[in-house]
Amino acid sequence: MARYQNNNLLGIGLMLLATLLFAFMDAIAKWLVSADVSAIQVIAVRSWMITLFIPLMLFARGELQQLYTRQPLHHLARGMIGFLAPLSFFSALKTLPLADASVIFFSAAFILTAASALFLKERVGIHRWSAVVIGFIGVVIAMNPTGSGDFSAYLMVLGAAMIYSLIFIWGKKLSHADSIIALVFSMNLGMGLVASAFLPWVWVPITLQMLGELTLMAVVALVAHYTFAAAFVRAEISVLAPFEYTMLLWTVAIGYLVWSDVPTTEMWTGAALIVGAGIYVAHREALRRPNSEN
Repeated sequence: MARYQNNNLLGIGLMLLATLLFAFMDAIAKWLVSADVSAIQVIAVRSWMITLFIPLMLFARGELQQLYTRQPLHHLARGMIGFLAPLSFFSALKTLPLADASVIFFSAAFILTAASALFLKERVGIHRWSAVVIGFIGVVIAMNPTGSGDFSAYLMVLGAAMIYSLIFIWGKKLSHADSIIALVFSMNLGMGLVASAFLPWVWVPITLQMLGELTLMAVVALVAHYTFAAAFVRAEISVLAPFEYTMLLWTVAIGYLVWSDVPTTEMWTGAALIVGAGIYVAHREALRRPNSEN
């Protein structure tokens, strides 16, 4: 018997909440880096808060054993390499509108498809490869390389998506033997260690307001990741896939209300291709059967 009963409506609700929380978390990060707080300092403080909170939470529940792993070096290495993803993304947020960065980061879905074929030896057929190509065309349009935007910042977000895809694949392999909470803990531990090594060169004094913002960011990040995972436990992936992209609506709304950002025509066009291709990839994945190509 399954541990959780399937409930698509509840899963959709959890996904909508998760995307809102992720958008809010990124907005806090943009607020901090726009105030000249280094992305490294943001990552260090956030990571250590999460790293300390998880064992305390598990201890209170009598579940500390969930952190046990026979592969500690793999976990730690994954976290240390994973540090580059938020570093690139948060650094880009200093100059990019929130919605623009989110749209480009959606390319992770296509990178994951390609990486699954290369590293996990999954069979990817013509339908999904076509969606990947269309999705990357959307990325190029959204980045608008001939326009006046900060192209280097777009490249940083694209790099963040690539690194995220790598650590996702790595985590998928590690999850065969270890718990999800162990992956979250080790990821933040590795990121915290790397970020802390660079703190002497970027540290700025933390005010009470900044501490509050960083604490809020850490709490929102934890709840967002938990809610996101809970959505996939409760509902089918093909049902949830379209609702993942509601994050674009949240980021557009927050960007307009806080920074008066209005997405360009190129951004909306690219976003339409990216979202459409992403949903199609998820649809073909849901239809996939053993030994079949899609």
